[in-house]
Amino acid sequence: TYKNILTMKIQESELIINPDGSIYHVHLRPEELADDVILVGDPARVPVVSGHFDTVELRRENREIHSHTGTYKGRRITVMSTGMGPDNIDIVINELDALKNIDLTAREVKDVRTSMNIVRIGTSGSLQKDIPVDSFVLSRKGIGFDGVLHFYDSASVRRRDIEDAFVAHSRWNPLAARPYVVECGEELFAKLYSDRTVEGFTATAVGFYGPQGRGLRLPLANPEANEMLETFSYNGLRLTNYEMETSAIYGLSKMLGHQACSANCIVANRAAGEFSKNPYESVEKLIIYVLDRMAATKTAS
Repeated sequence: TYKNILTMKIQESELIINPDGSIYHVHLRPEELADDVILVGDPARVPVVSGHFDTVELRRENREIHSHTGTYKGRRITVMSTGMGPDNIDIVINELDALKNIDLTAREVKDVRTSMNIVRIGTSGSLQKDIPVDSFVLSRKGIGFDGVLHFYDSASVRRRDIEDAFVAHSRWNPLAARPYVVECGEELFAKLYSDRTVEGFTATAVGFYGPQGRGLRLPLANPEANEMLETFSYNGLRLTNYEMETSAIYGLSKMLGHQACSANCIVANRAAGEFSKNPYESVEKLIIYVLDRMAATKTAS
């Protein structure tokens, strides 16, 4: 049983350690990972973030996962790329947690757990006309269409009431994974939120084209899917934006005891058909905003 797993040695096939003592995919050793972590999708965005650091102590690359650890205004931070999609998030969050909460030498779960602060900085498309391009959405909740959380015993962290309401409203395709709803880490949200941000309810898709209602040469199973997202409302709660990572970050982080929050720069307004004239400048402003908020506040440890 799972309770027995927590008290037994983890087999080599389940927890893969590289010859240098680093964990398999992210290629970091425990001492190389800060307690405050920024996740970005694009590996090229890692040096953009760390370019604001006062010092950089580590640079590491493996596949699409690039990591820099350093300090910003005296606060130690790791910035890491995940690549695109919730499947990569499953790898990254599990391995980050293992670096903090599993003794990699003994292959045993530690008695005392460490909680990380995990902030996604990404780009996103708005689902509402009144959330313009270049604005910042800070997600209080995420709804996932990817199915990742259904491979775990996730009932305790999910909002089944909102899930049920969305499934009924959208006439959800029974062949697709059931949507799941998870809330952010409230302590971290409170420290990142300000009058410069929009409170969000973010939809996480499993792909960029069909899964987000984009049809090029392939016909869509439900051409009205985006309209169903735009018009959903539950006790005044509406969906604000679309991207590809937030819900998996929230679900896995909450189950593992970490604070997580997603900050997205709106580069496209799907409802209005608009795209940012200068997305790189807007993302740069979001990066500085998040770094300053992280450095200025005391977060969970």
